[in-house]
Amino acid sequence: MTGGPKERKQVFTGIGVTAPNGLGTEAWWQATLAGVSGIGPVTRFDASKYPATLAGEVPGFDVKEHIPSRLIPQTDHMTRLALTAAAEALQDAAVDLEQLPQYAAGVVTAASAGGFEFGQRELEALWSKGGQHVSAYQSFAWFYAVNSGQISIRHGLRGPSGVLVTEQAGGLDAVAQARRQLRKGSLLMVTGGVDGSICPWGWTAQLTSGRLSTRDDPARAYLPFGADAAGHVPGEGGAILVLEDAEAARERGARVYGELVGYAATFDPGPGRPGEPGLRRAAESALEQAGVTPDEVDVVFADGAGVPALDRLEAEAITKVFGAGGVPVTVPKTLTGRLAAGGASLDLAAALLSLRDAVIPPTADVGRLAEDCALDLVTAPRPRPVRTALVLARGYGGFNAAAVVTAAR
Repeated sequence: MTGGPKERKQVFTGIGVTAPNGLGTEAWWQATLAGVSGIGPVTRFDASKYPATLAGEVPGFDVKEHIPSRLIPQTDHMTRLALTAAAEALQDAAVDLEQLPQYAAGVVTAASAGGFEFGQRELEALWSKGGQHVSAYQSFAWFYAVNSGQISIRHGLRGPSGVLVTEQAGGLDAVAQARRQLRKGSLLMVTGGVDGSICPWGWTAQLTSGRLSTRDDPARAYLPFGADAAGHVPGEGGAILVLEDAEAARERGARVYGELVGYAATFDPGPGRPGEPGLRRAAESALEQAGVTPDEVDVVFADGAGVPALDRLEAEAITKVFGAGGVPVTVPKTLTGRLAAGGASLDLAAALLSLRDAVIPPTADVGRLAEDCALDLVTAPRPRPVRTALVLARGYGGFNAAAVVTAAR
């Protein structure tokens, strides 16, 4: 499934980040280029009795410094992170929302678990104390669309809004939906994903996937495409982006990070059904929509499941499109863990900053590559001009997404 025909262009003008290796865009980006990891033992609850004990947690986040006091009782931790990232993205875009027509700006985000930590706390109150002790805010604080709603209310974004629930692929799917709204006439969309459910309830749900690493060494727990890969480390955070109509951005003199030129989404065959997984088709369709040939792509930001069978399938898809070692491939999420709906939007932010700074960010050292992964995996910052980047994402349940961004033309 691809987007519709091209009409007006859409460009990124703002980035906001809350990530396990940096709070704020520049702090995260510099830590990423330096190879600083944000993965460590879980601190948000006692995980010592669980099979998996590592996570990527956002450091130094004092909610009182970022969120109005009236919002604190009614928001989950991941919504507070999303509000923080959205505020940074809008400030970075230097846009005066009051100067836009009333319904010209909206918000579309991605989610996977919703406000699990908030929901667990209220369920515990229900079971131990009774219904009268359950917060009225539980009615929406747990909901998948809560980040879109809270961002919209806080910034007066009265235009189109929505939420995409496709797990790790959601960070790209939300941006694509925002682009559709711009093509329909909106001028600015706040989009992307911030996610996280590092609490016993959320942890148990993630363990059921069978994909979490149970190693206790942060440096060896998440090794996508590595010969010793054994699952992934979950994390919290993500990126919120400002996507604008290019002409409107030009008229207000906005600084542009890059242009969204291609996107596609596909689905894997159902369990037991024949057929190739859909990631390759997503990549090829996104490139075709962008009018970009494989030899014009400067870097691929891979999904990087960290599960050997899934890594092999992704490596095969990339190799079929670009040839063996035909394009630099990087997985900067090895420094943060997989952030569910926040992961792909954070990769998209990394792609945009690669365009800006002419450097490919590194993958953490995964050791020897798996024999069936014929990839040019970038394990140290690689300075080079970056004009075109392909971002890949796969969501649990068979979702695939691909997006192509280029330097502003």
